[in-house]
Amino acid sequence: MMRPIRWLLPHPFLTLLLTVVWILLQNEFSAGMAVFGLILGIVIPVLTARWWTDRPHHIRPMRMIAYVALVLWDIIIANIQVAWIILTKSNASMSPAWVVVPLDLKEPEAISILAGTITLTPGTVSADLSDNGRYLLVHALDATDPDAVRDDIKDRYERRLKEIFL
Repeated sequence: MMRPIRWLLPHPFLTLLLTVVWILLQNEFSAGMAVFGLILGIVIPVLTARWWTDRPHHIRPMRMIAYVALVLWDIIIANIQVAWIILTKSNASMSPAWVVVPLDLKEPEAISILAGTITLTPGTVSADLSDNGRYLLVHALDATDPDAVRDDIKDRYERRLKEIFL
């Protein structure tokens, strides 16, 4: 038998995330919008719980918070770098590259977060995941050293995601 709290909050982190995202999307905080966001945060995971059979069970939330802070910082820095590239380099002097990133991650959620992180960071886009889920194809806007891009993704993001998803 499923415990009542587990039935009501099958994915507590998702409930919190949906509530916060709803409040942020409103551009104006009010108690009514917070309550409605909480209702959405409860209802959506309850309705979709049947499709989350293999969800990760051991996630380190404090490491996830640190990861989100790192990604937000990287997005800011990458915006500045991409603006600089666009303003100062000609198309002929740019070095776009396709980079194959071998993955050590196994959890689909962690791989999705990695691909999303790469795409959210200006200057890079996750283009494809291999059929076996072991390689991620990434396009970099200006990569004079594609191996350095690969190593940076693995060290900066994948390593941290492995620590979050035990």
